Amino acid sequence: FAPDGNVTREQVATMLYRYAKWKNYDVSASGDISSFPDGNLTHEYAKDAISWAIGAGILLGNDKGNLTPRGNATRAEIATMIMRFMEKYDA
Repeated sequence: FAPDGNVTREQVATMLYRYAKWKNYDVSASGDISSFPDGNLTHEYAKDAISWAIGAGILLGNDKGNLTPRGNATRAEIATMIMRFMEKYDA
């Protein structure tokens, strides 16, 4: 565990997904990872979370249409994902 390290987009999606499951929120939304040219770069552990985040509208592609699952998430991206999560679940 690296508390001072960067966090990837797939890690943020996984944290939100696991939190939603823990809170018994509906996590049945499903998006198509393969619709992104780099979706195949998603680690196996994060595929369910990424699919849910896409389907729930929490994670979108970047301005080039890429998912960049292994890319470092910026503070703005994290804030946006959290905001979308809170809006979806009225959290």
